[in-house]
Amino acid sequence: MSENMMMSDVRPVSLDDAEAICRIYNHYVVTTAISFEESEVGTAEMSDRITEVTQSFPWLILERDGAMLGYAYATKWRVRSAYRFSAEVSVYLSPEARGQGAGTILYGALLSQLAKQGVHTAIGGIALPNEASVHLHKKCGFKQVAQFAQVGFKHGRWIDVAYWQKQL
Repeated sequence: MSENMMMSDVRPVSLDDAEAICRIYNHYVVTTAISFEESEVGTAEMSDRITEVTQSFPWLILERDGAMLGYAYATKWRVRSAYRFSAEVSVYLSPEARGQGAGTILYGALLSQLAKQGVHTAIGGIALPNEASVHLHKKCGFKQVAQFAQVGFKHGRWIDVAYWQKQL
C-alpha cells in the first residue's frame, strides 16, 4: 500500500458526493464492461441510488486532500427474506487510485461495517476479464463460487460474470 493511501480517509457518503461518484462510475460505464449499464448515470439518479442504499447498508467514500479516490457500498443480495444476512458488495476507484491499495482500504472498512450490522455473507460480482478486481477479491479473502458464461452483452461482445463470496 502506498504511503499516500495510508494518509487517506474513509467516511460515509453524503448526497453532495453524487457528482464525484458519477465521474468515477461513468468512466467504467462508458469505457469498460465492468458495469453492465450502457448509459451514463446523472447526478439526480445517483442521489436517488445513494438514498435508497443507505436506508439499509453502508456506502463509503475514500478521499485524500478532499479528492474522492473511490467508493464502496453494499446492496441487498436478493429480495426473499431468507437472504437478509447476505449483501452484494461493490468497489469503484478513480483511474488514478487503481493499484495503490484503495480498494483494499474500502473493502476492509465496508466488510467491517457489514459484519457489525449482522451481515453473514458478502458477495461480489466481477465481469470478466478483470484481473484487478479478481486480485482485490482474493486479497480480501473472497473465494470464487460461480462463473456464468455470456450473461451480458456490451461493446459488441459477450461477457462472463464470476461471483465471489466471503463469510464475515
